[in-house]
Amino acid sequence: MTAPTAAPATPAAPAVAPGLTPVFVRLKLSLLRNGLRQSSGRRAAYVASAVMTLLFAALQLLGLILLRGDEHAATVSVILVAVLALGWAVMPLFFPSGDETLDPTRLVMLPLRPRPLVRALLVASLVGIGPLFTLCLALGAVIAVARGGAAVAVGVVAVPLTLLVCVALARAVAAANIRLLTSRRGRDLAVLSGLVIAVGAQLVNFGAQRIGSSDQGLGELDPAADVLGWLPPSSALSAVHATGEARYATAAAQLALSVAALLLLLRCWQRSLTRLMTAPDGSTLTAAEPDRKGRGGGLFARLPAGRTGPVMERTLRYMWRDPKTKAAWVTSLAIGLIVPVFNALQDTGSVYFACFAAGMLGIQMYNQFGQDTSAFWMVAMTISATRDAYEELRSRALALLVVTLPYAALVTVLTTALLGEWRALPETLGLSFAILGAMLATGAWSSARYPYSIPQQGYKNVAPGQVGLAWISILGGMLAAAVLCAPVLTLTIWLHTAGHTSWTWLLLPVGTVYGAAVTWAGLRVAAPRVAGRLPEILTAVSKG
Repeated sequence: MTAPTAAPATPAAPAVAPGLTPVFVRLKLSLLRNGLRQSSGRRAAYVASAVMTLLFAALQLLGLILLRGDEHAATVSVILVAVLALGWAVMPLFFPSGDETLDPTRLVMLPLRPRPLVRALLVASLVGIGPLFTLCLALGAVIAVARGGAAVAVGVVAVPLTLLVCVALARAVAAANIRLLTSRRGRDLAVLSGLVIAVGAQLVNFGAQRIGSSDQGLGELDPAADVLGWLPPSSALSAVHATGEARYATAAAQLALSVAALLLLLRCWQRSLTRLMTAPDGSTLTAAEPDRKGRGGGLFARLPAGRTGPVMERTLRYMWRDPKTKAAWVTSLAIGLIVPVFNALQDTGSVYFACFAAGMLGIQMYNQFGQDTSAFWMVAMTISATRDAYEELRSRALALLVVTLPYAALVTVLTTALLGEWRALPETLGLSFAILGAMLATGAWSSARYPYSIPQQGYKNVAPGQVGLAWISILGGMLAAAVLCAPVLTLTIWLHTAGHTSWTWLLLPVGTVYGAAVTWAGLRVAAPRVAGRLPEILTAVSKG
């Protein structure tokens, strides 16, 4: 009896590898979910920001729909889309850690090809609040300008095209600058995001005031909209408007521009990914090389000897190297210039607005020891008497004056030149110097009495639990500075009301001497308090 022959084993069917795009979409959702699980505070902040963003998106969509039929609907819509695209381009530079998938170097060890990777990352980028906000704005803009069936058909293409161009733009910028964004300079750039917001707010304010004072109203924006209408992704929206006006050749050209821009951005993004995944990371090569630059050259070689020179050098290096200190200085310098100059350009300002620069820069004297953080113990070890504390405060004030004094004078001269009120230059300079001196005096005392910690990580400038100290330090100091400036302000008002305007030039020497005297007195008053509260100051500034 023959044994039955075993049936040949059928080979198992090869497992079908899942597509790359669904994997990356699930990865994006997992990163979002795990991030929300870290803490209840982060979860609450995300929910609150999502609700506010969606509410703003809904209101904006409703506003654009109500704008339909208005003669300036196309102008407003084109400019809004252009501003939105600009936001997509710059946000990765200032908030690189907001999305972990923005860093493609984390995928270097995986066997991934650039083209499927670009496609997967592009689809994953459509998951989030930002893309939903962009979709609402693009949809509202199309509804506002679409007239006729042909325009609606073009709008169906223009809405997703606008969204894809914005997302691809953000990805291409992030991939091209990822080495910078993950370095110390990139973190410095992220801290400066507040400056961009402040400057942007001033520009919006300037534009709104100009439009409000013009007889043409929103018509003032027509030339800008005509130019932006040929720049992607606004050109896709302009194509919808042109189709509604039967300008089909123009619409085709504008739509083709957006398609070409999308393809170009994807190509640049792919090339950046290829370079990142194949080229060695040389970001640490420079740091590994020995520093061959000479020390103590340039400005630092001219600083005074003794304790004053090293303290001034340390303070100036903080201004240049410490991200939080640098951000505070750059913001103060920019806002101190923007407010008086923009008001002067609108013919709505006064020459006395130039004193705003002195006030903004004087704030940098507040919380002097907070920028030292826990390293303040090294400073405390060098202070054994009131004299040492006085020299420490005086040196820090002198370092600030190296920047603040010429800058306040420059802003005053520029504002005076724009307004053409040269006769008011001496008194304005005197007032600026008096305000600066009062701010330095109250800042020294406030630094000793209300020190607080500045966290080195994140975007907060005050450690948790010390917000009240910060407000008392700054607001109380500013009110005290205003009181200290009362004699010079009173003299200025009296000279004008009494008709002695020919003697207002005396305010320059009076304000300069008064500012120097007030600064000296403030340092003398603050020095004993610093010398007597070193442990308390160290504890307060070490909480971050």
